[in-house]
Amino acid sequence: MTVNYKDWHEMLPFALLEYRTSIRSSTGATQYSLVYGMEAVLPIEVEIPSMRVIAESKLKEAEWANQRYEQLNLIDDKRLTALCHGQCYQQKMARTFNKKVRPREFSPSDLVLRKVLHIAPDSRGKFAYKYDGGLGKN
Repeated sequence: MTVNYKDWHEMLPFALLEYRTSIRSSTGATQYSLVYGMEAVLPIEVEIPSMRVIAESKLKEAEWANQRYEQLNLIDDKRLTALCHGQCYQQKMARTFNKKVRPREFSPSDLVLRKVLHIAPDSRGKFAYKYDGGLGKN
């Protein structure tokens, strides 16, 4: 993609275009379509016209504006669909995670590690202990 490490900034717009126009598994839609209500016209579609570009080029200005207005009205439906898809995706991920979780029960005499949350600044800074206690019994 880059010839050397110094020209990465020249390729950044192309990487962003790809990222914004690819379908996310969490929403089932592209970021571009959720923002603008339609799919992006890729530069290659202008150079080698796709069916979508050909169909839109034959429209009169009033028809084109009417079509865009209808697409803007449908954007709320698309966003709602993406929201539902995202919720289903989160539930699926939670079910997958919960399958691998092993429930553990502890009794008062068990030794466990407890994460220390430093509310007050410690004099040792980053060298302060992150955990407190001993190893638990299995």
